[in-house]
Amino acid sequence: MLTLLTLTIATLVIPVQAQAADNPYERGPAPTVASIEAARGPFAIAQTTVAASAVRGFGGGTIYYPTSTSEGTFGAIAISPGFTARQTSVAWYGPRLASQGFVVITIDTLSTLDQPDQRGAQLLAALDYLVQTSSVRTRIDGSRLGVMGHSMGGGGSLRAATTRPALQAAIPLTAWHTTKNWSSVQVPTLIVGAENDSVASVGAHSEPFYQSLSSTPDKAYLELNNASHSAPTSANTTIAKYSISWLKRFIDNDTRYEQFLCPPPPPSSLIEEYRHTCPHS
Repeated sequence: MLTLLTLTIATLVIPVQAQAADNPYERGPAPTVASIEAARGPFAIAQTTVAASAVRGFGGGTIYYPTSTSEGTFGAIAISPGFTARQTSVAWYGPRLASQGFVVITIDTLSTLDQPDQRGAQLLAALDYLVQTSSVRTRIDGSRLGVMGHSMGGGGSLRAATTRPALQAAIPLTAWHTTKNWSSVQVPTLIVGAENDSVASVGAHSEPFYQSLSSTPDKAYLELNNASHSAPTSANTTIAKYSISWLKRFIDNDTRYEQFLCPPPPPSSLIEEYRHTCPHS
């Protein structure tokens, strides 16, 4: 009887140990709909300014980061603004994402007129700066990195994903790019489009971008209902909810967030359409 009891306990314990080993990058408590829709996550954060004169390859920016490393290091994300815009247009992502357990840099580009491919190179330069020389480098796991961007910055995030396939996630936001075929992208990519976008219409940009992503098994297309090109430039709960879930799922390999992506959300007053490759690998 004692032997049988011992074997039973061992059978119960082993799967728990295996699950922990499968997800070593989990950060923060178990997520809920309320937690990923909240304006702030569970981590206290701080921020620091990066002067353009102190870096090479991009125009400086602002770093947002969790103040405690008691749970370990964090993944990092670089975010680019769009054509003629500065980092203020994407600044709301900094505290929103950092408080969920990421180090985030919102960047200024070398010129507000830089084209998407230039912005892609600058996103990668910003990630390299974060990992190699920034004041928060010891807080970052350099193997867990992602990119985001709005408009031409979103096109830049696609280019960055092509250039550096080791990235763990990319999120182009109402992205603009003259290249329509991104079949070489292997990075898990969430494309966010806006139904009423008259600058980078979904029919000419976001939809063909998504359809061309044939090399990554993990991709999704979120189209915001009744939204314009500038929707990603101000706090948006729908964008935040699915961006956080995507970044957690693929940068942190945190399968606790799979529930918010698969099964996919149905059309609603906020979501015009959601395409997907569920279940994610």
